Amino acid sequence: MSREELRVKLAEFKLDTRGVKDVLKKRLKNYYKKEKLMHKQPADGENYYDYICIIDFEATCEESNQPEYTHEIIEFPIVLLNTRNLEIEDTFQRYVKPEINPQLSDFCVNLTGISQDLVDKADEFPLVLQQAIDWMKQKELGSRYSYSILTDGSWDMSKFLNIQCRVSRLRYPPFAKKWINIRKSYGNFYKVPRSQTKLSVMLEKLGMGYDGRPHSGLDDSKNIARIAVRMLRDGCELKVNERLHGGLLLAVSSSAPLEGAPAPQMPRPR
Repeated sequence: MSREELRVKLAEFKLDTRGVKDVLKKRLKNYYKKEKLMHKQPADGENYYDYICIIDFEATCEESNQPEYTHEIIEFPIVLLNTRNLEIEDTFQRYVKPEINPQLSDFCVNLTGISQDLVDKADEFPLVLQQAIDWMKQKELGSRYSYSILTDGSWDMSKFLNIQCRVSRLRYPPFAKKWINIRKSYGNFYKVPRSQTKLSVMLEKLGMGYDGRPHSGLDDSKNIARIAVRMLRDGCELKVNERLHGGLLLAVSSSAPLEGAPAPQMPRPR
């Protein structure tokens, strides 16, 4: 079928008609698959996460980062996506005062839009982490509601949070040891190479533009949430696919049982 024929067929079923041909084909195929399953058994949403927490940190950086450069988190955002109605239910955002490189580079300020004044007035990471955990507890994540963390790539958890916990002399928080890497999920689901899984490219291929300011942690997280919503609507079961063990980044098998993250707790000091 041509792209136009696919769009006509999707419109018949009142489905989204935006995206490149491969995305439209996958969307239609999954619609037929869902319809077939619905005639066999009732739909059961009880076995999926109640919420997905999208986290996209911003960190200190220089134009040409040296291997020994220590990245410190300067923005901690969380976007809470309700998987039942596929709506963003709430957001959390705090700026963070860096310890090792308290003076932001001009490159970092221009890239992230985070001013020196914002980080100077911010709390240091341990207090911000506690605020994030308190916010997640208020949402009853890991207690009343199941949830998973979702990131755009591996670096947010395996590098930025991992390094930051060492800088702040904290143990790595158990609730963040497993997550959904949406780049990996997107590539596997739509059968595209890694080069087509950057945030801007994923949005473009799905027929969407970027909303907000690129490299704002909160705006990036909201746009990642939009991609997650589209993938869930297209029939993708976003599942944990990466984890941190002993400081090492490991893959999680797609056949592993779906398991939510534990209730967030403040990690002990190192």
